[in-house]
Amino acid sequence: MKYSEIAHYSHPQHKLRFEYSEFPFKCDGCKEVGIGSRYKCTVCDFDLHMQCAIPSPAISHSFYTKCSFQFFSRPPGDKPRVCNACEREVTGFLYHCKDCGFDLHPCCAKLPMVLDDGEIKLYLYRKVSASCQKCGRKGRSWSYRSSCKKYNLHVACVKDMLVENWQGYLGEKSVRKFDTRIPSLKNTLLTHNKSNSKAKKGLEMAGLALQFVISAVLGDPTSLIAGVIGTMISKA
Repeated sequence: MKYSEIAHYSHPQHKLRFEYSEFPFKCDGCKEVGIGSRYKCTVCDFDLHMQCAIPSPAISHSFYTKCSFQFFSRPPGDKPRVCNACEREVTGFLYHCKDCGFDLHPCCAKLPMVLDDGEIKLYLYRKVSASCQKCGRKGRSWSYRSSCKKYNLHVACVKDMLVENWQGYLGEKSVRKFDTRIPSLKNTLLTHNKSNSKAKKGLEMAGLALQFVISAVLGDPTSLIAGVIGTMISKA
C-alpha cells in the first residue's frame, strides 16, 4: 500500500513523503542501493525503500518453506550476517528466521518470482547450475534465469555491479551531483565472439534480461526504470 506521507520510527524528526526519483539513493533502513519509488525527508536527506518504509511484520518465502521471517530494524546478535539472496552483508533492516538463522534484505525478500514484459520472461531460482552472464560462474546467489534457459544472472552480481558503478556517488550522501542516472553497462556482460552477429544478438538479449533484473534488485521493478537502463545498454 502506498501513502503520500508517513511517520516512521527510524526518523521521528520529520514525516517522510513519497516520491519517485530516477537517481540512485542509499536506503537509510537496509543500507542498500535503491532507485525509483521511495519515502524521503528532504530536510535531512533521509531515504527509505518502500519495502523498508512499510514492511510486513512477518513473511514467508517459497524458497524456505519451513521458515518464518520476522522483520528486524537491526541484525540480531553480535556476529556479521549475510543475506541469503544476494550474499551481501546485512547491516540494517532485515527479515530474519530465528529457527534457521536465514537473513534477507527487505528488497531481496520481495524480489518478484517472475519478471515478464511480454518479450522475455525471467524466473527467480534459489540455485542454478548454469553460468552467470556477468561473472561466468555457476551457483553462488539467487539467480534470474530466462524461460529459454539461455540467460542467467546472479542477484549478487547485479548488486556488485551497481555498487561498483555508484560507489563514489553513494559514498557521500551530502553530495548529490551525479551525471548519469544509470551506470554504464558497457562490457559488463560476457561474450566470446563480438564480431559474430548471432553472438551480438545474444548479448543484446542478455542486456534486456539484465535491465529487468536491475529494476527488481533496486526495489522498484517498473517499466520506466527498465526503459532508462535499456537506453543505456543500447548506447553502450
